Amino acid sequence: MLASQRIYGPHASDLREDGALAIGRCLHRLLPEDLHDRQPLTGGDGRFLLVADVRLDDRDDLARALGLESHARMSDAALLLAAWERWQYRAFDHLYGDYAFAIWDAGEQQLILARDALGARPLHYHIAGDFVAFASMPKGLHALAEIPYAADEQRSLEFLALLPETGPRSFFEGVNRVELGQVVTIDRGGITMRQHWQPSDRRLRFASPDDYIEAAREQLDRAVATRLRGAGDNVGAQLSGGLDSSGVAATAARLMAGRGGRVTAFTAIPRPGYDHPMPVNAYGDESDLAAATAALYPNIEHVLVQPDGNTVLDQLDRDFHLFERPLVNAHVWHFKRGINAEAARRDIHVMLSGTMGNITLSYFGSELFAELAAQWRLWRLYREGRAMVRDRRARWVGVLGSAYGRHLPGTLWSGLHRWRRDVGRSLEEITAVHPDRLAELEAAAPAMDADFHYRPRARAFDVRLWGMRRVDMGNYRKGILAGWGVDLRDPTADRRLVEFCLSVPTEHYLSNGLPRALARKALADRLPARVLAERRRGAQAVDWHEGMTADRERLREEIERLEQVPAAAASLDLERMRALIDAWPDQGWHTKPVEVAYCFTLLRGVVSGHFLRKASRSNA
Repeated sequence: MLASQRIYGPHASDLREDGALAIGRCLHRLLPEDLHDRQPLTGGDGRFLLVADVRLDDRDDLARALGLESHARMSDAALLLAAWERWQYRAFDHLYGDYAFAIWDAGEQQLILARDALGARPLHYHIAGDFVAFASMPKGLHALAEIPYAADEQRSLEFLALLPETGPRSFFEGVNRVELGQVVTIDRGGITMRQHWQPSDRRLRFASPDDYIEAAREQLDRAVATRLRGAGDNVGAQLSGGLDSSGVAATAARLMAGRGGRVTAFTAIPRPGYDHPMPVNAYGDESDLAAATAALYPNIEHVLVQPDGNTVLDQLDRDFHLFERPLVNAHVWHFKRGINAEAARRDIHVMLSGTMGNITLSYFGSELFAELAAQWRLWRLYREGRAMVRDRRARWVGVLGSAYGRHLPGTLWSGLHRWRRDVGRSLEEITAVHPDRLAELEAAAPAMDADFHYRPRARAFDVRLWGMRRVDMGNYRKGILAGWGVDLRDPTADRRLVEFCLSVPTEHYLSNGLPRALARKALADRLPARVLAERRRGAQAVDWHEGMTADRERLREEIERLEQVPAAAASLDLERMRALIDAWPDQGWHTKPVEVAYCFTLLRGVVSGHFLRKASRSNA
């Protein structure tokens, strides 16, 4: 099991056996204190045995709470074990950072498995009649002959339909995952699962709007600072033209300037000479806005990363090996690979991102209309709507739809969108699910808190928490570490920043018709005015269609292979996918109908089908 996962932890591999128990870990040294890591660790006078994949935030605060006078030579795993010895299940109230860990409690004869609030590190397990096994990645479990190697076809089908990843099932049959913010306890009596992190939906009430802005700045500064540990004097940062990655990169530059450190900021750009039309209200080359941010900081080196010529199909087999799940939004991964490869070439091992920012710091705020309607604050609703309409950020039909759309029957809501010719508002349009399986998915959707009519929701808190848990990113981060030696860290997914952002009243995100108002104001002290004022969205990997066009015949060949894979043939509408290849467009790639059909329906279908083909170990 350890040998199969050594690509994720190449620097040390240790294990301990004790009768019926074997426990071990592979270590990837990313922190200064990792030099002192001696896992597996024993504590509680022999009661506890721990292995952990962990990067703790605020080690000093945790050590003070534990009454430790010196902790400089303690690894993060040793601090975690000390916290468990002191508080056991109450330790989660004191643990911040990215972690997945397993503890064998010999006194209670229990195995405890846990992951951090946002699931930055993966953890999987298998339970059979006579044994239990756990591993960071599924390949660790598949090293055991007793565990079958097969795809979980239902999970793959749910992925294809964009259903949230709820429940413990992974993409492999018989392999479960510890969910985000969850602790799993296994003993002779069975298994119990509970959320150790469930944020409060209470609202902050500060005296002044400026207090929210200052608090947001403090939270971002702290979240970025804690993620610089182990980066040395040069940290990498993904830098787009948007608010989140720009705010993270700028904050890192400010924090590192005082100690002579620097930020290498990577911006992916289309190929030179790309001149296709842009999607509506979007821009495809983010280098200009990114350069404006970089220019404010002498210690930012701005690196433009061009496509390397590889296509999605070129990398599918490697992706399967690294991530062991289908890729979400596979069309953007060619630019992510380019950034990771350039960071590895420059010997950069820590990369900052702002992936979760749209849900946390720079949340748009559109659920404000539904909240105001539910509170009968109709004058405020009118004023906010009028401001957005006046500023051409919305139309009244959109404002009223956001406010009251959840009350409409689903069929009526979908009908209105069809009448407006709004593409991509039905399951049939956006996925390549086989027609025979659509009714099955529609029946399962309510239990997953999903609505295939895509009606607006009532509360911002619920929408954002749902969005955080919709996709499990743990495998992706672990795969990036294995593939390029880069530890991807997202300050906008920091637990305390998340809790703060969820507690800020929605009216501070959408204020006087200005969406993302909190982020625009909080980042005004560190970003250029033109970045703060930009209204268009960055269309990442806008040249995605060129690689697909070059791979057109390979796409056809992949579909022919999938016809020989029973799970793929039963799940995918291969006839429709083939028809899309036959009707390949020679223009209009910037339009929504073409994007939905080829970027989402066809490409996601091929990616999902490829996973099923590989997981079934088919010879097709």
